[in-house]
Amino acid sequence: MPFRLAVRDISLFERPVHFARPFRFGAVTINATPQAFVRVEIEVEGRGRAIGGSAELLVPKWFDKRPELSPDATVAELRRSLMIAHGLYLGHAGFETAFGLHAACIGPLLAACTREDIPPLAAAYGAAEIDKAILDALLRAANLDVFDGMAQNIAGIDARLSPDLSGRDISSFLARRRMLERVAVRHTVGLGDDVEGEGGVADTNENSGARYFKLKLGGDPDSDAARLARIGGELASRLHDYKVTLDANEQYADLNALGALVDRLDRDAALRPIASKLLYIEQPMPRDITRQSPLGALAARDFIIDEADDSYGAFPTARELGYAGISSKSCKGIYKSVINATRAAKWSEEGRRFFITGEDLTCQAGLAVQQDLALGALIGVTHAERNGHHYVDGFASAPLAEAQAFRTVHSDLYAGEGDNIRVAIHDGDLLTGSLAVPGFATSVHPDWSALSPLEETKPRTLQEQMI
Repeated sequence: MPFRLAVRDISLFERPVHFARPFRFGAVTINATPQAFVRVEIEVEGRGRAIGGSAELLVPKWFDKRPELSPDATVAELRRSLMIAHGLYLGHAGFETAFGLHAACIGPLLAACTREDIPPLAAAYGAAEIDKAILDALLRAANLDVFDGMAQNIAGIDARLSPDLSGRDISSFLARRRMLERVAVRHTVGLGDDVEGEGGVADTNENSGARYFKLKLGGDPDSDAARLARIGGELASRLHDYKVTLDANEQYADLNALGALVDRLDRDAALRPIASKLLYIEQPMPRDITRQSPLGALAARDFIIDEADDSYGAFPTARELGYAGISSKSCKGIYKSVINATRAAKWSEEGRRFFITGEDLTCQAGLAVQQDLALGALIGVTHAERNGHHYVDGFASAPLAEAQAFRTVHSDLYAGEGDNIRVAIHDGDLLTGSLAVPGFATSVHPDWSALSPLEETKPRTLQEQMI
């Protein structure tokens, strides 16, 4: 039986994170952004009280790409989502399962954010972060790691938010889960990153020996094709065994533009080193256009949704449009990832292969990367985009003692000494063994006393910011 719990306290914090190099995706370049932290205290029936934590970057211009909003305005939306979720989760009376509490709060959270013009993808951020911290506390109270705990469905995940499934579908999927001991790194190549030579895409000092690569697209078929040809030439000349994925971050205007790119991939010999190694194309068009645009013949290549995954019904809708997969990101919700992985497994039994992928947006060293990595290792993600370790220097501005604490107890995941502690990659893989500890993939928490309270700011448009 799942445990029932009540939330007794929630504290929200943040910490600045400065990037070691610019990261350009879509129409934005990030040099710095805050990281949010959640600390919860819960009371578990028959088990007493426990503390849990979570962390995630507050990434600008991804959850909401509306051009009239400034980058700071989109970060403010995420802070606001956390504040609204904070009130809803604390205000829920009585004991409930972890998933039952999520199910009770997610609807009111989305509705409240809609009234403030915050779109669903950004609205769900607050619940996603609090849910992770609650699960961490619950697993600690039960003295279970996330893999054993979720196999027993400790959170009580059911089908109330996914009527296309049954409760048995979900519990059976979870019962079959076994922790992946290694997850391959998929190295991100941002639009501003070097392609050739030292520091380029095929430089092992740069890509940490990765065998998988995620290549960002800009939305113009001609310029994207030219850049992909350069990248393909580098990879083919230096690596024998590699796979790639393409990510447009909603930059392709419509099916015509997307079709032009796919035609180049199918016919252009210069793109063969990419096309022959291509696993899937991620979120090519804006989320609203995606929902109105069946892929048709383009579905011969596998496509997945990411930014369009803003509800529990998004994957079934995408399936009808010809999409084969969907991303798992803990910033979009751990329970939705489990539900979508269940769907992919069930639908694949009917013939066509459906799949769930691991895409890193907000995962920095410490809680964020560990919890997202564990989520993927639980649901069967064999390779995942990991860009936090690439664009940020180790533990960034975290206190040295905090970084050392994570390094000591998760020595398979971090390496280095002093202020040079960073994610450790073994022959292109991340190891998950030390994540199998009581709690949600961590033996330690951040230094809560070293964090600042979450700063709630009013979203501003670009025009307002210039006044």
